[in-house]
Amino acid sequence: MYYTSKKGVVQCTLCPRNCYVQPDKIGFCLVRKNIDGKLYSLVYGRVAGGLAVDPIEKKPLFHFLPGTSVLSFGTVGCNLHCKHCQNWTTSQVHAGQAFEKEISPEEIVNTTIDRGCESIAYTYNEPTIFYEFMLDTAKLAKKEGIKNTMVSNGFINKSPLKKLCKYMDGVNVDLKGFNNLFYGKITTAWLQPVLDTLKTLKKEKIWFEITNLIIPSLNDNMDDIKKMCEWIKNNVGVDHPLHFSAFHPDFELRNIPSTPVTSLLNAYEIAKGVGLNYVYIGNIITRDYENTYCPKCKLLLVERVGFRVLQNNVKNNKCPSCNTKIAGVFR
Repeated sequence: MYYTSKKGVVQCTLCPRNCYVQPDKIGFCLVRKNIDGKLYSLVYGRVAGGLAVDPIEKKPLFHFLPGTSVLSFGTVGCNLHCKHCQNWTTSQVHAGQAFEKEISPEEIVNTTIDRGCESIAYTYNEPTIFYEFMLDTAKLAKKEGIKNTMVSNGFINKSPLKKLCKYMDGVNVDLKGFNNLFYGKITTAWLQPVLDTLKTLKKEKIWFEITNLIIPSLNDNMDDIKKMCEWIKNNVGVDHPLHFSAFHPDFELRNIPSTPVTSLLNAYEIAKGVGLNYVYIGNIITRDYENTYCPKCKLLLVERVGFRVLQNNVKNNKCPSCNTKIAGVFR
């Protein structure tokens, strides 16, 4: 899906790279190949590392069916090359270079039911690059009353995203920084398409949350973080959760130290000061910074430790004390 062909050369139109792929070559993502002037997915029905049952909080999605289980899977390949990637052993390799298990969309949906999960997460690598596999699975899941969630870098063109929105229920978008210098140097991508994705998700009324991984010396400038928070407030509103996440050295950034707690706390205070209602700190154990409070009366609504929900007091998407509507997808 999403390509054009002329004189044997294919142009992929799935993500903003719009790769021109010569005959028998693959695109930047490593998994979409030009075979006789047609673009083929090399990872359809091929899961890297198998299926896993996770808490939905691990995605992280804090305002989407808290305390429930999600069946998670990904493939090899990615349309970014992030120097800090935690899943680089699958995301940065070609098809056939990592352990892959063949499985059909039908089998994934049946496994979701068998394991008692309420949703499926397309995650671990960038789901955009296994778009057809994800879309077919999501369609079947929808018919069975199973929710679909996606953990994405947001680097996708508008047309395929809008089609996907017909079947998607929740998305976490990794907003990696807030300037093109950082995006180009560290991820090989650029910022605007990710911002466009957030605005499209808002317009299509898809529940989404945003994660910002703070990397010391690279994207921890508090002025940029304030600009990011102000952009979120002005373009998608104050009710979509923002997760500030701690960086740990990995892949090509092993020389960078872990994120200091003070940086996370400063970012948290900036986001709250801008007026965002739901701000969280993740990847480290903190007191209170994973909990959800009513933005009006400050009642503790959802108490979390790690990825465990200890209590959930949200009823019908409302605070039981002051009746304020709590944004998200709750029971």
